Amino acid sequence: MNKILRQLVLLTLSLTAPLAIAEKADRSKPVNIEADRVTVDDKNKIHIFEGHVALTQGTLTIRSDKLVVSQDMEGYQRGIATGGDGGLARFRQKREGKNEWVEGEGERIEHDARSELSQFFQRAHVKNGDDEVRGQYIQYNGLTETYVVTNGPNATTIPSQQGRVQVTIQPKKKGESASAP
Repeated sequence: MNKILRQLVLLTLSLTAPLAIAEKADRSKPVNIEADRVTVDDKNKIHIFEGHVALTQGTLTIRSDKLVVSQDMEGYQRGIATGGDGGLARFRQKREGKNEWVEGEGERIEHDARSELSQFFQRAHVKNGDDEVRGQYIQYNGLTETYVVTNGPNATTIPSQQGRVQVTIQPKKKGESASAP
């Protein structure tokens, strides 16, 4: 069981790594996972949590119907969270040094620790403080600190006036640093 918890701690850190603005103290907190069922495949390095999955670590919360954690031969982890209330997987974490939260949701949320890419698929929404971005697909690159948001699935763009990407950026108060959602 310690092996599983260690891998889950690494996954949690990798899921939150792209959120450089997240609470740094969360990394030293214990990981708690609740689910209706867990399947462990040590040979293939895959752990599947199913049924009302709730992962918490400090201020970080990930909720989904299913969380699949896999690890490659070099120890890099990949997490895929799917489903949840209203069919959406969700995460929430407090921002470092502020009384604000980063929240995100999608029918599927994927994070790859090797590439530091976080992807939100279908009905994707990320809120950073009061700033928000919505689309059918959102990708955040933790290495370049850039976003890609599209109105079609899997980074495609559908030419139409309906189903367009929506971005809301609130004006910053004097002395407050600007940050993307």
